[in-house]
Amino acid sequence: MLQWGESGKPPALLVHGTGFVAAVWDEVARELASTYTVYALDRRGHGASHKPGAYHFLDYADDVCRVVNALELRDVYGVGHSAGATDLLLAAKLLPGRFTRLFVMEPTVMDPRAARAGGLNEESLARVEGTLRRRAEFDSAEAVYERYRVAPAFADWTETSLRAYVRHGFVSLDDGRVRLCCTPEIETAILHPIYEAMEQVYVGDARGNPFGWLTEIDCPVRVTTAAKSGPIYWEMTRRAVSLIPRVSTLVFEGAGHCVAQEVPGAVVDAVREFAR
Repeated sequence: MLQWGESGKPPALLVHGTGFVAAVWDEVARELASTYTVYALDRRGHGASHKPGAYHFLDYADDVCRVVNALELRDVYGVGHSAGATDLLLAAKLLPGRFTRLFVMEPTVMDPRAARAGGLNEESLARVEGTLRRRAEFDSAEAVYERYRVAPAFADWTETSLRAYVRHGFVSLDDGRVRLCCTPEIETAILHPIYEAMEQVYVGDARGNPFGWLTEIDCPVRVTTAAKSGPIYWEMTRRAVSLIPRVSTLVFEGAGHCVAQEVPGAVVDAVREFAR
């Protein structure tokens, strides 16, 4: 867990997306800390959090509930990105009355009313398994930064956000090298249910499929997308909007999927506007 700002203010809980860490919220959190006590967590499988091998949507939602209960938070403003946004949506159903509102950026959502039979198609399986080829170790943190700075996925990130990811998303080894905290093996396991949700074939585990719960969320929700993001994110946003009762929408112009790390000032303004 990370905290910005003094205790005693209204709480805001920030939840990152797949592959990242709590610290990538730093620019957003520092601005919000003038109004809120801001908390962010490393999701399971990421950063300094545990790596238990269980990475279904309900596992993550339960973790959020445990954090809210452990910190005894009330009237929480939840702000989430991608699969982390889904964590908050499901947690709001599990903890009715505890969230005052949710601001969710391109959540991972399937529509259980349009579920399909079967598993992942070959293209999606190849993408998930391709994560195993991701480079996990580097000579130094600076080598990571230099490589990621020119990578398309991070091209539009602010330097502060990218530095935070490199600093907190890697662990130092005894020989001075660094290794990803969310290893390729872990990320592959995390991505499998995410891709199933994308393709409308997610069935869940023994606890079932929780996405029908989105129709029971009892607080206002703003669902956002980004103009430079991909069609699958726009589609999942449409699914979310069709399921959530008290929903409104927003489009971030000139930004991609990782909007909080690309244009943090615009995210801060939008989060504050929704609170009003």
